[in-house]
Amino acid sequence: MPNHAPDNPTLRRIGILHHPKKPDALPLAERIATEIQRQGGQPSLFSAWEEQEISAHVQELDLLITLGGDGTMLRAARLGARFHVPMIGVKLGRLGFLAEIQPDQWQEPLQQLLAGHYWLEERMMLDVSVKHHANENPHDHHYEALNDVVVSRGSLARIVRIATSLDEGYVTTFAADGVIVATATGCTGYALAAGGPILPPELKNILLVPIAPHLSFDRPLVLAQGATVSLQVFADHQAILTVDGQFEIDVHNGDTVIVTSSPNVARFLRLRARNYFYKTLIERLKWNV
Repeated sequence: MPNHAPDNPTLRRIGILHHPKKPDALPLAERIATEIQRQGGQPSLFSAWEEQEISAHVQELDLLITLGGDGTMLRAARLGARFHVPMIGVKLGRLGFLAEIQPDQWQEPLQQLLAGHYWLEERMMLDVSVKHHANENPHDHHYEALNDVVVSRGSLARIVRIATSLDEGYVTTFAADGVIVATATGCTGYALAAGGPILPPELKNILLVPIAPHLSFDRPLVLAQGATVSLQVFADHQAILTVDGQFEIDVHNGDTVIVTSSPNVARFLRLRARNYFYKTLIERLKWNV
């Protein structure tokens, strides 16, 4: 059994977030809830897409259990981070980099959680705002991300030019399909597909990766902890900003996307050994022979 602190908080008020489009999610959520209640806990069931309902109750909870893929965990991270509520995932998605529990082997992990046999992993999140060039209220979009922020060309197959500054100092202008700003958590997602490096999940560095750059700087950059990235868009057509692949915001010529580390962190409860990340990486990407 993994090492754990003797003073781990007791987990009794537990929210179970099930993916509404996965047919196995709700029946499994109900079985987990029944077992939690049998052991004296107080389970609450939510659709993972009912963010307003979850937000109204999350500060009362000790733990969020997600039943879905990594997208469901990204939602839970944003909902729980502000109130320091940790989460753990049951893998119902295809890859499941973030999930801890297999859907056909949940009973023993649940027993471990309720007995306090776990350790806490914290991961950096991003704070994202948009400064609209032609708007009197320049920061009217504000988000948090656990994986990544992407500024890209939108629906037209035409490059955008993205003037990139670090800590208010100009660095370069990318002529590309877009630019990814990722956390160490997001390095195994879109950033990896675009040629970025793999970072240990505990790092608090920001990763900057151009997407299909054309005659411009074409290497990913690992930025110092605490860096602020500014991406000013220059295009004669509409570009888009996507946050964790779940929010889409229109950006126009002259608009600036500002990304820095969030004061909030995502908290994961882990049952496996502390070196689990690399083993999981090899298994998920099928690099083992």
